[in-house]
Amino acid sequence: MTELSSREVEYIRRHHSKAAEDNQCASALVKHIRAPLPLVWSLVRRFDEPQKYKPFVSRCVVRGNLEIGSLREVDVKSGLPATTSTERLEILDDNHHILSVRIIGGDHRLRNYSSITSLHPEIVDGRPGTLVIESFVVDIPEGNTKDETCYFVEALIKCNLKSLADVSEGLTLQDHTEPIDRKYELLITRG
Repeated sequence: MTELSSREVEYIRRHHSKAAEDNQCASALVKHIRAPLPLVWSLVRRFDEPQKYKPFVSRCVVRGNLEIGSLREVDVKSGLPATTSTERLEILDDNHHILSVRIIGGDHRLRNYSSITSLHPEIVDGRPGTLVIESFVVDIPEGNTKDETCYFVEALIKCNLKSLADVSEGLTLQDHTEPIDRKYELLITRG
């Protein structure tokens, strides 16, 4: 595991400080994305459309308006030990770029699961980028160890964060490619 920078540690302390109890595990994962924060946030904040970047979500239906306390029913793709999840929106802060979700039901073993995702602007390879931190707390299911539970949830989150980076960076490339192509098109037609 790579060592966290002092800035990452400070963000985790500030936004992700929920401690795990004895029967729980908790962790925070960090991802640097080569895409500007507004673009990444536009994907993360969509409580109603997690399938835009979460590869294990096949369908999502939100009941009522999109607001704190809203519930979503998520259908999970086959291959995971679950088929549905009922989740509540706990925090949606567009000013500080924080999203928090709590799982309140479904056919899976993630009891008392809650996560917080925070986004922070940064420069990645000389361009506007986004630091994404996602933390979670969850009960350790009977028959599993703390390490097994953390490993499983961390693997899911890493997959989601990698997909978020792929989608965001792909959209960023499209945005940069279009004007460049038009510029070269003008040079070619004038030449």
